Amino acid sequence: MTIPSLEDLNALGRVQQPTYGDPAAVASAVARLRNSPPLVFAGECDDLTAKLAAVTRGEAFLLQGGDCAETFAGVTADNVKNKLRVLLQMAVVLTYAASVPVVKVGRLAGQYAKPRSSDTETRNGVTLPAYRGDSVNGFDFTAEARRHDPQRLLDTYNNSAATLNLVRAFTTGGYADLREVHSWNTDFVQDTVAGQKYEKLATEIQRALTFMEAIGADPDEFHRVDFYSSHEALLLDYEHAMTRIDSRTNLPYDVSAHMVWIGERTRQINGAHVELLSKIQNPLGVKLGPTTTADDALALAEKLNPENIPGRLTFITRFGAGKIREGLQPVLEKVAASGIAANWICDPMHGNTFEASSGYKTRRFEDVMEEVQGFFDVHRAVGTWPGGLHVELTGDDVTECIGGGELIDEADLANRYESVCDPRLSRVQSLEMAFLVADMLRKA
Repeated sequence: MTIPSLEDLNALGRVQQPTYGDPAAVASAVARLRNSPPLVFAGECDDLTAKLAAVTRGEAFLLQGGDCAETFAGVTADNVKNKLRVLLQMAVVLTYAASVPVVKVGRLAGQYAKPRSSDTETRNGVTLPAYRGDSVNGFDFTAEARRHDPQRLLDTYNNSAATLNLVRAFTTGGYADLREVHSWNTDFVQDTVAGQKYEKLATEIQRALTFMEAIGADPDEFHRVDFYSSHEALLLDYEHAMTRIDSRTNLPYDVSAHMVWIGERTRQINGAHVELLSKIQNPLGVKLGPTTTADDALALAEKLNPENIPGRLTFITRFGAGKIREGLQPVLEKVAASGIAANWICDPMHGNTFEASSGYKTRRFEDVMEEVQGFFDVHRAVGTWPGGLHVELTGDDVTECIGGGELIDEADLANRYESVCDPRLSRVQSLEMAFLVADMLRKA
């Protein structure tokens, strides 16, 4: 399979791409990326495709979560561990309470670039380029920080490598061992309703593990966890440079992550992003928002998964709480009737963002859960499997989304609003979500 050249991709249109001032510096950075070792291996991508095929068959559930936009400064052992911890806790709740295997995919180790609705931002009469994520420019509102810098592509690679090294250390070094299920909950979460509910479940799991050890059953799966990376494949220069031919199969893989997805703003059927991702073998995601028609979804499936391979294609729906039922059902019905093998997972975050009176961008936890409920209701009506969640979250005690069991309100947003882009669920809110979704899964 031939990989299109960067020149051919650029001819299709550079949607949501940086504007660099020095072409030679861009060429130098891209050349260095092309000669850098892979961040993931093709065989690992194939393993994830196989696990996602179980989701397609209705035999597993996909949990995909992490930061809206990672930052280079956030690549610390504590930050990575905290994000991993909350995803492990959510997966344990979903697996044990709903009796369904959970495929765990982090929105990390590469989620450093963000599409923006405007190229510029104006403050107090000063207009500068918009912040497009640490892969492109800095968050500080200065001319130097907001300059699009190709060196940041190399910084993205290095920070992604560091994050993946930490994740692999935690997931294989004992931290993800199910016998640690209590230790993941030894701090502030114990003082919340969700934390207390988790403690009760953890005690039940511990009893089950003790029983299995007593009868001589101690599967290896209890001591390690398969955990995969993903990000939006937004920057064409980066993703193209990280696409390599696998020596086993002679086929191209994007070795920047196990799974990559196309965003709502870049899913043009004849556009560069769809063209590039149609040529790689990784499992792929596509965001589908309220403007999506059934024919749009069918065309994307034909382009991205012409052989209809189960596990290769995941549709990530982001309609908003008020539009999910009427928007998703006709799309889902027509795609399901066509026999297309696709996973359907719910992104309940992006359609439910608003600006609080204090000026902070936020989301209501209740709106987020209402979209998830609508997603499950539509799948129940159509007779299809609600395959997973795609959530922006953090492992920290932030105050970015209002509502939930902690009763965060607009006045609380200023306490710990740490996101450089969109608001994320806190650790407690994420755990609350897991229990609520587990209840929905029991009825699915």
